[in-house]
Amino acid sequence: MTEINTVLVMNKLQDLAESFGFQQLGVSDIDLSKSESRLVSWLEAGFHGEMDYMARHGTKRSRPEELEPKTIRVITLRMDYLPKSAAESWSVINDEKLGFISRYALGRDYHKLMRKRLVALGKEIEKEVGEMGFRVFCDSAPVMEKALAEKSGIGWVGKHSNILNRDHGSYFFLGEIYTDFPLPVTEPTADHCGSCTACIDICPTQAIVEPYKVDARRCISYLTIELKGAIPIEFRSMMGNRIYGCDDCQLICPWNKFAQETVESDYLPRHGLDAPELLDLFSWSEQDFLSKLEGSPIRRIGHESWLRNIAVALGNANTSPEVVIALRARLNDTSELVREHIKWALEQHQ
Repeated sequence: MTEINTVLVMNKLQDLAESFGFQQLGVSDIDLSKSESRLVSWLEAGFHGEMDYMARHGTKRSRPEELEPKTIRVITLRMDYLPKSAAESWSVINDEKLGFISRYALGRDYHKLMRKRLVALGKEIEKEVGEMGFRVFCDSAPVMEKALAEKSGIGWVGKHSNILNRDHGSYFFLGEIYTDFPLPVTEPTADHCGSCTACIDICPTQAIVEPYKVDARRCISYLTIELKGAIPIEFRSMMGNRIYGCDDCQLICPWNKFAQETVESDYLPRHGLDAPELLDLFSWSEQDFLSKLEGSPIRRIGHESWLRNIAVALGNANTSPEVVIALRARLNDTSELVREHIKWALEQHQ
């Protein structure tokens, strides 16, 4: 492929990506040896906590050709998700009557939308370049999406471990197309975090144990989403009213002044989840939870974890008769796990 053809092909692929609602496309080779060594070190330190799936697949995560044979290139796509109409995040975090939900989870689950678009885009790319075997991923298999995004020039891994883009911040989803076609690769970008430590300093639980290294066991996103058992007592008061995920490290990041709002209606807030009343959420029955969160990524944590998280937030709220009454009302009709967190919450109001 000549140099001019390479440019034309990549410009065409970028145009195709944008036509399917993606804001950026990058292409990388499959050498993730440096990232593999960092992953092994992270796992050996136990920083993955109960996320056994991070180690379950051996080297398939860091060696794309083992996950999908014949893969020689990975196309990485970026799609913005920041909803324009959502309540301002800090105003929610600072209102103890409300519950804060990570902004990526306010609308419909991105997995299905992204996967459908990735498949359609893969087929269009095949029409453009010729016969091409491919398989798409969006949090659906052991894929080192951040390492691939960095290698392809989508952005760099920030000190908080999220991908950062100089012109778009970090509020975006990533998806991948593994292919056997020798597409030209795009160049990686430099790290632009510099001496900034804003994300490290603001983390409520000090989960960023050193630049570029997160101990998931301390991370509020892990505690509220991935952890299935009891939230360690030492972290509960630090969680504030964050009931599903935590965006603090993104909110404080200087690069997010360039974040772009989504054009996807599916990512807009549903059921007032951008600024919900904790007492209202805590009153939901399991059926309420399942019906109101149908199609939402939140649904996968289950009603039990949902109540557990809200109980902690109510324990951190200002003492009021309404809060105490709501907590006591659920002492006898919920699981042992939830009761334990309710008892803790009530102790905070004595």
